[in-house]
Amino acid sequence: MKIVPSPISFDWDKGNNKKNFEKHKVSIQESEEVFSNDPFIAEDTEHSTHNERRFEALGQTKAERKLFVSFTIRENKIRVISIRDMSKKEEVTYEAIKKNS
Repeated sequence: MKIVPSPISFDWDKGNNKKNFEKHKVSIQESEEVFSNDPFIAEDTEHSTHNERRFEALGQTKAERKLFVSFTIRENKIRVISIRDMSKKEEVTYEAIKKNS
């Protein structure tokens, strides 16, 4: 199942960008890099609604910073909800998936 639109484009919320940078020190550029580096994506069934599906991605930047991204797709664009460094558990999962891919 294809989740990420092609070509990849983003719908940025200024408030979310500021919050994510202040709290997690993740820039917009780093956020976009995750999607350019073949992240592992799954639906976030806990936070999805009948109006909007949410997804979680584990991926890394060009500098190999490992990030967790919560996002949705609106009007065929990626809208990042939250982005942060992976937890240790997420990193172990990411490395295991990467190894088996």
